[in-house]
Amino acid sequence: MKNARLADLEVSRIGLGAMTMAGTYTSEGGLDDAESIRTINRALDLGVTHIDTAEIYGPFLSEEIVGRAIKSRRDDVVIATKFGLFDHTTGQPGTNSSPDNIRTAVEGSLTRLGTDHIDLYYQHRVDPQTPIEETAGAVAELIAEGKVRHFGLSEASAQTIRRAHAVQPVTALQTEYSLWTRDVESEILPLLRELGIGFVPYSPLGHGLLTGQIRTVEDFADDDWRKTNPRFTGENFRRNLALVDEVRAIGAEIGATPAQTAIAWILTRGQDIAPIPGTRRVARVEENTAADAIELSDDQIQRLNSLEPAAGARHDEANMASIDR
Repeated sequence: MKNARLADLEVSRIGLGAMTMAGTYTSEGGLDDAESIRTINRALDLGVTHIDTAEIYGPFLSEEIVGRAIKSRRDDVVIATKFGLFDHTTGQPGTNSSPDNIRTAVEGSLTRLGTDHIDLYYQHRVDPQTPIEETAGAVAELIAEGKVRHFGLSEASAQTIRRAHAVQPVTALQTEYSLWTRDVESEILPLLRELGIGFVPYSPLGHGLLTGQIRTVEDFADDDWRKTNPRFTGENFRRNLALVDEVRAIGAEIGATPAQTAIAWILTRGQDIAPIPGTRRVARVEENTAADAIELSDDQIQRLNSLEPAAGARHDEANMASIDR
Protein backbone atom coordinates (compact mmCIF):
# COMPACT_ATOMS: atom_id res chain seq x y z
CA MET A 1 0.00 0.00 0.00
CA LYS A 2 1.12 3.54 -0.73
CA ASN A 3 1.80 5.88 2.18
CA ALA A 4 0.72 9.37 3.15
CA ARG A 5 2.61 12.01 5.12
CA LEU A 6 1.04 13.62 8.16
CA ALA A 7 3.63 16.33 8.79
CA ASP A 8 6.69 14.18 9.61
CA LEU A 9 4.66 11.04 10.41
CA GLU A 10 4.35 8.43 7.66
CA VAL A 11 1.25 6.21 7.63
CA SER A 12 -0.53 3.96 5.17
CA ARG A 13 -2.79 6.17 3.11
CA ILE A 14 -5.78 4.02 4.12
CA GLY A 15 -6.04 3.34 7.84
CA LEU A 16 -8.50 1.49 10.04
CA GLY A 17 -10.90 3.12 12.46
CA ALA A 18 -11.67 0.94 15.49
CA MET A 19 -14.72 2.76 16.89
CA THR A 20 -17.26 0.19 15.75
CA MET A 21 -15.33 -2.56 17.53
CA ALA A 22 -16.86 -1.16 20.72
CA GLY A 23 -20.34 -0.74 19.29
CA THR A 24 -21.84 2.54 17.96
CA TYR A 25 -23.28 1.07 14.75
CA THR A 26 -25.51 -1.88 15.59
CA SER A 27 -26.58 -2.75 12.04
CA GLU A 28 -23.40 -4.81 11.59
CA GLY A 29 -24.61 -7.28 14.20
CA GLY A 30 -23.44 -8.05 17.69
CA LEU A 31 -19.95 -7.36 18.96
CA ASP A 32 -17.37 -10.08 18.42
CA ASP A 33 -13.97 -9.26 19.88
CA ALA A 34 -12.33 -12.21 18.12
CA GLU A 35 -13.59 -11.00 14.74
CA SER A 36 -12.40 -7.47 15.54
CA ILE A 37 -8.93 -8.80 16.30
CA ARG A 38 -8.93 -10.79 13.06
CA THR A 39 -9.97 -7.63 11.23
CA ILE A 40 -7.06 -5.63 12.67
CA ASN A 41 -4.57 -8.35 11.80
CA ARG A 42 -5.99 -8.71 8.29
CA ALA A 43 -5.62 -4.96 7.83
CA LEU A 44 -1.98 -5.16 8.88
CA ASP A 45 -1.42 -8.06 6.49
CA LEU A 46 -2.84 -5.88 3.68
CA GLY A 47 -0.41 -3.05 4.37
CA VAL A 48 -2.42 -0.89 6.76
CA THR A 49 -0.10 0.65 9.35
CA HIS A 50 -2.46 3.24 10.88
CA ILE A 51 -4.96 2.10 13.54
CA ASP A 52 -7.20 4.73 15.12
CA THR A 53 -9.05 4.33 18.42
CA ALA A 54 -10.04 6.39 21.49
CA GLU A 55 -10.55 5.90 25.21
CA ILE A 56 -14.23 6.88 24.92
CA TYR A 57 -15.00 4.04 22.51
CA GLY A 58 -16.63 1.58 24.86
CA PRO A 59 -15.45 3.34 27.00
CA PHE A 60 -12.06 1.65 26.90
CA LEU A 61 -13.11 -1.52 25.01
CA SER A 62 -11.78 -0.46 21.62
CA GLU A 63 -8.34 0.35 23.03
CA GLU A 64 -8.25 -3.02 24.80
CA ILE A 65 -9.08 -4.85 21.56
CA VAL A 66 -6.45 -2.94 19.61
CA GLY A 67 -3.90 -3.69 22.30
CA ARG A 68 -4.65 -7.41 22.17
CA ALA A 69 -4.52 -7.45 18.37
CA ILE A 70 -1.16 -5.72 17.99
CA LYS A 71 0.58 -7.34 20.95
CA SER A 72 3.12 -9.16 18.76
CA ARG A 73 3.12 -6.55 15.96
CA ARG A 74 3.63 -3.25 17.78
CA ASP A 75 6.50 -2.16 15.56
CA ASP A 76 4.28 -2.51 12.47
CA VAL A 77 1.65 -0.07 13.70
CA VAL A 78 1.14 3.66 14.09
CA ILE A 79 -1.30 3.81 17.00
CA ALA A 80 -3.56 6.83 17.21
CA THR A 81 -5.86 7.33 20.17
CA LYS A 82 -7.75 10.23 21.74
CA PHE A 83 -8.38 11.89 25.08
CA GLY A 84 -10.82 14.52 26.26
CA LEU A 85 -14.28 12.94 26.07
CA PHE A 86 -13.91 10.95 29.30
CA ASP A 87 -13.70 12.86 32.57
CA HIS A 88 -11.47 10.91 34.92
CA THR A 89 -12.43 13.13 37.86
CA THR A 90 -16.00 11.80 37.68
CA GLY A 91 -15.35 8.44 36.04
CA GLN A 92 -17.94 9.26 33.40
CA PRO A 93 -18.03 10.45 29.78
CA GLY A 94 -17.61 14.20 29.65
CA THR A 95 -15.44 16.88 28.05
CA ASN A 96 -12.23 17.44 30.00
CA SER A 97 -8.88 18.35 28.45
CA SER A 98 -7.27 19.75 31.59
CA PRO A 99 -3.61 18.79 32.08
CA ASP A 100 -4.45 16.55 35.07
CA ASN A 101 -7.13 14.70 33.11
CA ILE A 102 -4.77 14.21 30.16
CA ARG A 103 -2.10 12.80 32.49
CA THR A 104 -4.57 10.24 33.87
CA ALA A 105 -5.94 9.46 30.43
CA VAL A 106 -2.59 8.72 28.82
CA GLU A 107 -1.58 6.24 31.52
CA GLY A 108 -4.81 4.31 31.04
CA SER A 109 -4.46 4.29 27.26
CA LEU A 110 -0.86 3.09 27.43
CA THR A 111 -1.90 0.22 29.69
CA ARG A 112 -4.85 -0.86 27.56
CA LEU A 113 -2.85 -0.62 24.34
CA GLY A 114 0.04 -2.54 25.86
CA THR A 115 2.66 -0.06 24.75
CA ASP A 116 5.10 2.45 26.21
CA HIS A 117 4.19 5.19 23.73
CA ILE A 118 1.30 6.49 21.65
CA ASP A 119 2.29 7.52 18.14
CA LEU A 120 -0.46 10.09 17.58
CA TYR A 121 -2.45 11.50 20.52
CA TYR A 122 -5.52 13.57 19.63
CA GLN A 123 -7.68 15.91 21.63
CA HIS A 124 -11.02 14.31 20.77
CA ARG A 125 -13.09 17.49 21.04
CA VAL A 126 -12.08 21.01 21.99
CA ASP A 127 -12.75 21.70 25.68
CA PRO A 128 -14.34 25.14 26.13
CA GLN A 129 -13.30 25.11 29.82
CA THR A 130 -9.57 24.60 29.18
CA PRO A 131 -7.55 26.97 27.00
CA ILE A 132 -6.10 25.06 24.07
CA GLU A 133 -2.67 26.38 25.01
CA GLU A 134 -2.86 24.47 28.31
CA THR A 135 -3.94 21.29 26.55
CA ALA A 136 -1.19 21.58 23.93
CA GLY A 137 1.35 22.26 26.67
CA ALA A 138 0.28 19.14 28.56
CA VAL A 139 0.74 17.02 25.45
CA ALA A 140 4.11 18.68 24.82
CA GLU A 141 5.21 17.44 28.24
CA LEU A 142 4.14 13.89 27.34
CA ILE A 143 6.11 14.15 24.11
CA ALA A 144 9.18 15.30 26.04
CA GLU A 145 8.77 12.26 28.32
CA GLY A 146 8.50 9.87 25.36
CA LYS A 147 4.97 8.72 26.19
CA VAL A 148 3.55 10.41 23.08
CA ARG A 149 5.23 10.97 19.71
CA HIS A 150 2.83 13.34 17.91
CA PHE A 151 -0.04 15.70 18.80
CA GLY A 152 -3.36 15.80 16.96
CA LEU A 153 -6.65 17.68 17.08
CA SER A 154 -10.14 16.54 16.13
CA GLU A 155 -12.98 18.75 14.86
CA ALA A 156 -11.05 21.91 15.74
CA SER A 157 -11.65 25.33 14.20
CA ALA A 158 -9.02 27.26 12.27
CA GLN A 159 -8.40 29.58 15.23
CA THR A 160 -7.93 26.66 17.63
CA ILE A 161 -5.54 24.92 15.23
CA ARG A 162 -3.37 28.03 14.98
CA ARG A 163 -3.28 28.55 18.76
CA ALA A 164 -2.43 24.93 19.50
CA HIS A 165 0.19 24.74 16.77
CA ALA A 166 1.99 27.75 18.25
CA VAL A 167 2.52 25.83 21.51
CA GLN A 168 3.11 22.29 20.22
CA PRO A 169 3.29 21.52 16.49
CA VAL A 170 0.17 19.68 15.39
CA THR A 171 0.85 16.62 13.26
CA ALA A 172 -2.70 15.87 12.12
CA LEU A 173 -6.25 17.10 12.24
CA GLN A 174 -9.01 14.51 12.29
CA THR A 175 -12.39 15.71 11.03
CA GLU A 176 -15.28 14.24 9.09
CA TYR A 177 -14.72 14.37 5.33
CA SER A 178 -16.27 12.46 2.47
CA LEU A 179 -18.18 12.96 -0.75
CA TRP A 180 -21.10 14.15 1.36
CA THR A 181 -19.24 16.20 3.97
CA ARG A 182 -16.85 18.66 2.33
CA ASP A 183 -16.97 21.62 4.74
CA VAL A 184 -13.20 21.50 5.38
CA GLU A 185 -12.32 22.40 1.80
CA SER A 186 -13.02 26.11 2.11
CA GLU A 187 -10.91 27.09 5.15
CA ILE A 188 -9.50 24.13 7.08
CA LEU A 189 -7.61 22.27 4.34
CA PRO A 190 -5.85 25.42 3.07
CA LEU A 191 -4.82 26.21 6.66
CA LEU A 192 -3.47 22.70 7.24
CA ARG A 193 -1.36 22.99 4.11
CA GLU A 194 -0.13 26.43 5.13
CA LEU A 195 1.04 25.01 8.48
CA GLY A 196 2.24 21.64 7.18
CA ILE A 197 -0.35 19.62 9.13
CA GLY A 198 -1.71 16.33 7.80
CA PHE A 199 -5.41 15.51 7.51
CA VAL A 200 -7.16 12.32 8.68
CA PRO A 201 -10.76 12.09 7.45
CA TYR A 202 -13.06 10.08 9.68
CA SER A 203 -16.35 8.65 8.39
CA PRO A 204 -15.08 8.69 4.78
CA LEU A 205 -18.03 6.43 3.92
CA GLY A 206 -20.73 8.76 5.27
CA HIS A 207 -21.51 6.67 8.35
CA GLY A 208 -22.08 3.69 6.10
CA LEU A 209 -24.38 5.25 3.51
CA LEU A 210 -21.66 5.55 0.87
CA THR A 211 -21.11 1.78 1.00
CA GLY A 212 -24.31 1.42 -1.01
CA GLN A 213 -25.51 -1.27 1.41
CA ILE A 214 -28.07 0.89 3.22
CA ARG A 215 -31.38 1.52 1.48
CA THR A 216 -33.59 1.93 4.57
CA VAL A 217 -33.09 2.77 8.23
CA GLU A 218 -36.04 0.62 9.29
CA ASP A 219 -33.72 -2.29 10.00
CA PHE A 220 -31.52 -0.22 12.32
CA ALA A 221 -31.82 -0.97 16.03
CA ASP A 222 -33.57 1.67 18.11
CA ASP A 223 -30.28 2.68 19.73
CA ASP A 224 -28.55 3.33 16.39
CA TRP A 225 -27.97 7.09 16.44
CA ARG A 226 -28.34 7.32 12.68
CA LYS A 227 -32.10 6.93 13.12
CA THR A 228 -32.20 10.53 14.31
CA ASN A 229 -29.42 11.91 12.13
CA PRO A 230 -30.81 14.56 9.74
CA ARG A 231 -29.15 12.93 6.71
CA PHE A 232 -30.81 9.58 7.39
CA THR A 233 -34.35 10.85 7.87
CA GLY A 234 -37.26 11.76 5.63
CA GLU A 235 -36.72 13.51 2.32
CA ASN A 236 -33.05 14.11 3.11
CA PHE A 237 -32.46 10.35 3.18
CA ARG A 238 -34.20 9.84 -0.16
CA ARG A 239 -32.12 12.62 -1.74
CA ASN A 240 -28.91 11.21 -0.33
CA LEU A 241 -29.65 7.76 -1.73
CA ALA A 242 -29.62 9.41 -5.16
CA LEU A 243 -26.10 10.68 -4.42
CA VAL A 244 -25.04 7.14 -3.51
CA ASP A 245 -26.51 5.87 -6.78
CA GLU A 246 -24.27 8.29 -8.69
CA VAL A 247 -21.22 7.01 -6.81
CA ARG A 248 -22.28 3.44 -7.56
CA ALA A 249 -22.64 4.21 -11.28
CA ILE A 250 -19.15 5.72 -11.51
CA GLY A 251 -17.64 2.80 -9.62
CA ALA A 252 -19.35 0.32 -11.90
CA GLU A 253 -17.41 1.77 -14.83
CA ILE A 254 -14.16 0.51 -13.30
CA GLY A 255 -15.43 -2.51 -11.39
CA ALA A 256 -15.32 -0.81 -7.99
CA THR A 257 -17.88 -0.85 -5.19
CA PRO A 258 -19.40 2.43 -3.98
CA ALA A 259 -17.22 2.26 -0.86
CA GLN A 260 -14.06 1.77 -2.89
CA THR A 261 -15.04 4.61 -5.20
CA ALA A 262 -15.67 6.98 -2.28
CA ILE A 263 -12.31 6.14 -0.68
CA ALA A 264 -10.47 6.36 -4.01
CA TRP A 265 -11.91 9.86 -4.48
CA ILE A 266 -10.54 10.98 -1.09
CA LEU A 267 -7.12 9.63 -2.05
CA THR A 268 -7.08 12.00 -5.03
CA ARG A 269 -7.33 14.99 -2.69
CA GLY A 270 -3.67 14.98 -1.67
CA GLN A 271 -0.74 12.98 -0.39
CA ASP A 272 -1.21 14.55 3.05
CA ILE A 273 -4.62 12.91 3.53
CA ALA A 274 -5.08 9.49 5.15
CA PRO A 275 -8.71 8.36 5.66
CA ILE A 276 -9.62 5.85 8.36
CA PRO A 277 -12.71 3.89 7.27
CA GLY A 278 -14.02 1.99 10.25
CA THR A 279 -15.19 -1.60 10.42
CA ARG A 280 -15.08 -4.68 12.60
CA ARG A 281 -15.44 -7.13 9.72
CA VAL A 282 -12.65 -8.81 7.74
CA ALA A 283 -14.62 -8.66 4.47
CA ARG A 284 -15.12 -4.92 4.81
CA VAL A 285 -11.47 -4.18 5.56
CA GLU A 286 -10.52 -6.18 2.47
CA GLU A 287 -12.97 -4.17 0.38
CA ASN A 288 -11.87 -0.82 1.78
CA THR A 289 -8.12 -1.35 1.47
CA ALA A 290 -8.52 -2.48 -2.15
CA ALA A 291 -9.32 1.18 -2.93
CA ASP A 292 -5.57 1.80 -2.78
CA ALA A 293 -5.21 0.22 -6.22
CA ILE A 294 -8.13 2.05 -7.88
CA GLU A 295 -7.33 4.73 -10.43
CA LEU A 296 -10.09 7.20 -11.22
CA SER A 297 -9.97 9.02 -14.54
CA ASP A 298 -9.93 12.82 -14.67
CA ASP A 299 -13.50 12.72 -15.95
CA GLN A 300 -14.65 10.47 -13.12
CA ILE A 301 -12.94 12.67 -10.53
CA GLN A 302 -14.64 15.73 -11.98
CA ARG A 303 -18.04 14.02 -11.91
CA LEU A 304 -17.53 13.05 -8.28
CA ASN A 305 -16.36 16.58 -7.45
CA SER A 306 -19.55 17.91 -8.99
CA LEU A 307 -22.01 15.75 -7.06
CA GLU A 308 -24.78 17.60 -5.24
CA PRO A 309 -23.96 18.20 -1.56
CA ALA A 310 -25.64 15.89 0.93
CA ALA A 311 -29.05 17.00 2.13
CA GLY A 312 -29.37 17.80 5.83
CA ALA A 313 -26.99 18.77 8.62
CA ARG A 314 -24.29 16.20 9.34
CA HIS A 315 -25.35 15.88 13.00
CA ASP A 316 -28.30 16.81 15.16
CA GLU A 317 -28.10 20.03 17.17
CA ALA A 318 -26.76 18.37 20.33
CA ASN A 319 -23.85 16.73 18.52
CA MET A 320 -23.07 19.81 16.44
CA ALA A 321 -22.82 21.81 19.67
CA SER A 322 -19.75 19.79 20.65
CA ILE A 323 -17.87 20.74 17.49
CA ASP A 324 -15.49 23.69 17.63
CA ARG A 325 -16.54 26.27 15.03
